[in-house]
Amino acid sequence: MAGIIPAAGAGSTGSKFRRRSYTPIADINVTPLVDVMLVLLIIFMITAPLLQVGVPVDLPKTSAQQVGGKDEPLVVSVNAQGEVFLGETKFDIAELGAKLKAVHEEKPDQRVFMRGDKAVDYGKMMEVMGVVIESGFRQLGLLGEQAQALGKGMGTVSPAPAQQPAPAAPRGQPAPAPTPAPTPRR
Repeated sequence: MAGIIPAAGAGSTGSKFRRRSYTPIADINVTPLVDVMLVLLIIFMITAPLLQVGVPVDLPKTSAQQVGGKDEPLVVSVNAQGEVFLGETKFDIAELGAKLKAVHEEKPDQRVFMRGDKAVDYGKMMEVMGVVIESGFRQLGLLGEQAQALGKGMGTVSPAPAQQPAPAAPRGQPAPAPTPAPTPRR
């Protein structure tokens, strides 16, 4: 019952069964590589915004343009409770001054950005800013969020309307009551 099937070119020229010879291909299949790289790209695009260093602070809105720079700046944050952070590490005001002086000795051209919650007292922000300046840093910036609706008055301060003096009343008559100034729209 056992038989021998002749190989192609081994005696039978019209055989249905031909032996195909496969030669190895020297090309690299890049499709799996591209698939893996696209998945990694998507993962990094999703996780990169989550890796921002900082303390959660509700920043005020601004219409100013971003300032670019070469190196990574120091970030001093003040949260709504008035706690001061350098990066993500909490410091007292005195400790912050000592730490910033040590950093300034190492990198005198380092930029410092300050982030302050909208609810923080102005005096607290000025106190922290004074500590940063006393440490020797001269490149100090304040951070804020970009205003979404710039044309709608968000993030902008409009000047108060000019007050005109009330006309003088003739003698013997009471002075007219002053009219209240209109309040600026927000």
